[in-house]
Amino acid sequence: MSAAPVFENWEERTPALWGHEPVCLQHRMKTSPLFSMDALAAIIEKYPRQHYSIIHMGPQGTARRFWREGDLAGLSGPEVLEAISKGRLWLNLRKLNDVDHRFSELLDVVFDELHQRVPGFTTFSRSCGILISSPRAQVYYHADLPGQMLMQLFGRKRIYIYPANEPFISRAHLEHIAVSGLEVDIPYEPWYDEYARAYDLEPGQLVYWPHMAPHRIENYDCLNVSMTIEFSSSAIRRAYVVNIANGLLRYQLGWVPRSQATFGPSFWTKSVLQQVLRRSPKFKAQKAARRKIEFKLDKGQPGAIVDLSAP
Repeated sequence: MSAAPVFENWEERTPALWGHEPVCLQHRMKTSPLFSMDALAAIIEKYPRQHYSIIHMGPQGTARRFWREGDLAGLSGPEVLEAISKGRLWLNLRKLNDVDHRFSELLDVVFDELHQRVPGFTTFSRSCGILISSPRAQVYYHADLPGQMLMQLFGRKRIYIYPANEPFISRAHLEHIAVSGLEVDIPYEPWYDEYARAYDLEPGQLVYWPHMAPHRIENYDCLNVSMTIEFSSSAIRRAYVVNIANGLLRYQLGWVPRSQATFGPSFWTKSVLQQVLRRSPKFKAQKAARRKIEFKLDKGQPGAIVDLSAP
């Protein structure tokens, strides 16, 4: 990419808000040939199975929290895009920067600029992915443990961002996310929306929100393509260690943790403990069971699915 800035509407106040309040910026990534539909179709066709998830949201009008994982079933890239455009589906291409070095270089450009523009903002363990989702699809209320940004590339969607504190998110919720890997499995009440910041994202916009702030997304009536960017920092990494250690203590050993300290003897004890417990066969089996593959895309009927549990 050229040396032109990634972010086009950076303001003098933006660094002061960064990490404390949601920030919406203009970006120029939508013009990159990496994100053309032909390029995306080619990426889909060669994508490693262990790095993607295809999610079905259930028929229109289905009760909230319908969330099943499936398989692309060998469809071509254009066939997958057609299926998503006609269905109720989300395709998440994870670890894109590991799969394709061009996206690793793109991430370097983005974060080099952010490190220059935001004093004290340092990151590591950066990764990105592509989300391709159906018209009117939604992502349920959830929170993420890494730092997060969302770049809109095609289509329009509304994102609601909620305060990163109780009652919107609790210690027990974060611990459950860390242990289960299921970000959407946290309580939501409609009145939460009164306290949310809502953004209607257009192609060429990016939104960044405070660490672990819950959020949810509703697509408008169009195919959507976004790039997710996640990262870690020293503070984020320490918070993750505490959340997974406390979650393992709470949900596997039945002991309710009292401390969320990210320094000192308690933290270092939990750092060792979570490494030991995460290697246990029981933990690995439980996590794998939660990501069961339940359907495949129907090659003969774009947008439909075939239930793998059916005889």
